[in-house]
Amino acid sequence: MARSPDVLVVGAGSFGAWAAWHLRRAGRSVVLVDAFGAGHSRASSGGESRIIRCGYGDRPLYSRWAHASLPQWKALLEEAGRTDLFRETGVLWLGRDDDPHVESSARILAQLDIAAESLTRAELRARFPQLDVTGITQGVLEPRSGVLLARRAVRAVVDEARRRGVDYRHASVDPAGVEPRAGTTGVRLGDGTRISAGAFVFTCGPWLPRLFPELLRPLLRITRQEVFFFGTAAGDRRFAPPSLPAWIDFHGSAYGLPDIEGRGIKVGVTALGPPFDPDRGDRDASAEGLAAARRIVADRLPGLGEAPLLEARVCQYANTPSGDLLIDRHPAYRDVWLAGGGSGHGFKLGPAVGGYVAGQIAGTGTPEAQVATAAHEGNRERQVL
Repeated sequence: MARSPDVLVVGAGSFGAWAAWHLRRAGRSVVLVDAFGAGHSRASSGGESRIIRCGYGDRPLYSRWAHASLPQWKALLEEAGRTDLFRETGVLWLGRDDDPHVESSARILAQLDIAAESLTRAELRARFPQLDVTGITQGVLEPRSGVLLARRAVRAVVDEARRRGVDYRHASVDPAGVEPRAGTTGVRLGDGTRISAGAFVFTCGPWLPRLFPELLRPLLRITRQEVFFFGTAAGDRRFAPPSLPAWIDFHGSAYGLPDIEGRGIKVGVTALGPPFDPDRGDRDASAEGLAAARRIVADRLPGLGEAPLLEARVCQYANTPSGDLLIDRHPAYRDVWLAGGGSGHGFKLGPAVGGYVAGQIAGTGTPEAQVATAAHEGNRERQVL
């Protein structure tokens, strides 16, 4: 019989891949499993691109974690020979008068000595004439932030984890066979194989409530989200980096990414969609979602008012009541750890989350109350982070 690993990690998205990487780096033997494969199309860590930025309003924990994560992403991608999977486009926050989110972001970025530049409306118009800043009175630019090419970046992390000795398996977990719930020390895979381990880390994104329904169904709301890619005119580089950064209109519930790899301008709405089943949910974009995305383009990028739709994708968020991540030991089982609740902003934080999980398992890290299970109990209004 093969020796049981020190840790079994279930879910090879951003959180799980980085947790496996950090655990192996700390000398643990690790098995990493994923039901559909790393970076698969149904994963919250799938898709082509994700913004990585450090501005987080009044949530300095995530600013610190993002600031710590970016150099880890860059170092791993360099080691893997995939530096092309991070694009330093810059990230631009668009704000209004007395905008507490933008103002607190700027303040915390300064406190953490993270490169950022405050811009007036006149400066925004001069620097980024392709952006219509009607209603916008200020901006904060993070010049060193940018875009991760998500699906391929996650696969690169898994590949590097495997190179370090992580045992990666393309396998599902039987929900009825998550035996730590019964106080034992094993998990049964979909093919009937049983894996014992010293500790278990579940990083299954929208599938977490299915494995731990009593604890997590009240705490994680899975919603359907849509993103759209609009084509630019042949030879028009105004909407590609370095001319245009990724941008976020927090109070307008909208964000956009510049044209990367010729995929077109990516536009998304941060408002939460309806409930969604990550296995069986319809992944055709809606007419309503497309209309909303076209309004965003018309308002913010008027030069693309007649741009053709190149691609539309449906993904999902796993949302906590507050929008904070959920990373904690299962309250009933000492050796079971949960890491999820990405709430639409977690991808970028994978390196910090993985390191935090590894530290908690080793007993060497300081617990963060903000991401503990207890912080999500009760009725708190969902915030977009």
